[in-house]
Amino acid sequence: MEAPPDNDVLWARALHFAHQDGSPALGGVSLGVREGEILAVNGPRGSGKTTLLRCLSGQVPTQRGEVWFNSVPVHTMGPIGRERLRRDRFGWIDPEPALVPELNVWENAALPLMLRGTTRRRAKTAALEWLERLDIGEGARKRPRELTQAQRQRVCIARALAPAPTVLFADEPTAPLHRADRAHVLRTLTTAARSHGITVVLATHDTETAALADRTVSLLDGRRVHTVHLPPMAEAEGRAACSLSV
Repeated sequence: MEAPPDNDVLWARALHFAHQDGSPALGGVSLGVREGEILAVNGPRGSGKTTLLRCLSGQVPTQRGEVWFNSVPVHTMGPIGRERLRRDRFGWIDPEPALVPELNVWENAALPLMLRGTTRRRAKTAALEWLERLDIGEGARKRPRELTQAQRQRVCIARALAPAPTVLFADEPTAPLHRADRAHVLRTLTTAARSHGITVVLATHDTETAALADRTVSLLDGRRVHTVHLPPMAEAEGRAACSLSV
């Protein structure tokens, strides 16, 4: 078993994963993510981006292949170890905002910190700071049902950033946002990551979003490719021209 390079905070080799119905999601993907890097995983819908992020973050165990985090083999961890890793070192942003309806906005944003044992006062301070940066601070005492979907997604992004994770996994984080809001939120996200030394793995099918990253890895049908040419909206979804990496 080969150890990962010293400058890679995340490293994966020959990842294979298939869905329950047997259809392939990943077909031998290998990559490394350097500390403090913002890496975009780009490709059309159904290319394996979400599955790759879930394997890298330990949400699902790899079926074949290796995943390392800071030279620790994630692929050999059991469920409890992977859950602890996600709680203490990783952050996650889903494409659809999911908040606890019984908690108000700042409590939702502070929840990961309080689960780590941070005092309520310190967790609230950190949560409010990120809510202000994401222009949702005025709604700190509102319940999720009082917010628009775009506002709820901003709260989810604040929740992911508040604990200052080592690695933040963002799966289409601006999908619920209006186009005018995306640029501001992405700038806040990338600036915060760089200023706090947070490594970001960002899944997106949007080339403008991918352009904000330090580096881009492209997927098509579960494999890494050199280029992915996304079709115009009028064409049938799923067509792509690519050259396979070697």
